[in-house]
Amino acid sequence: MTNQEMSLQTKQALAGALKQAMERKPLSKITVSELIAACNVNRKTFYYHFRDIYDLLHWMLEREAVEVVKNFDLVVDTEEAIRFVMNYADENKHIINGVFDSMGYEEIQRFFYKDLFSVLYGAIEQGEAELQVTLEPQFKDFLAAFYTEASAGLLIEWVKNRMTQDRETVLQNLLAIYKISMPAILQEKKQG
Repeated sequence: MTNQEMSLQTKQALAGALKQAMERKPLSKITVSELIAACNVNRKTFYYHFRDIYDLLHWMLEREAVEVVKNFDLVVDTEEAIRFVMNYADENKHIINGVFDSMGYEEIQRFFYKDLFSVLYGAIEQGEAELQVTLEPQFKDFLAAFYTEASAGLLIEWVKNRMTQDRETVLQNLLAIYKISMPAILQEKKQG
């Protein structure tokens, strides 16, 4: 086994230990000591890979969810990408709620912002190529930020209050926004 494979295996073991710990207690009560004990590694090994537990959490979430979503073509596979995010939130609600409770709304939104922004920015660029439009860089950044803020906010709200919000309605509303507004905005810029 290479060093890189061993490193990935150690990171995955720490992420698994964190997931298990989050099923039992709030994120703020989890210690590095209990994670390293569960994985039978030393403190130095933990800090070689991660700055702190929040860094491990971010790596875990990115690895499990965001990296998969990045592989979707949001213009073509928008529904599958959003369904994946919603399924992930359902399967890992203890983690999402733990992060939300420990870090707060603004922090969790910031937590996912960079990755979600890159996904939506890529969808806008793909739309530009398909419609043969070139947006001003400042407007493209603004548009990606707009979709990112709205999407992250709605999905976080759905995670926290899904008992009062129908999953399929939220999904169809997001799809309508992406499928109708993004091409319309790009088409408007093409004509203007």
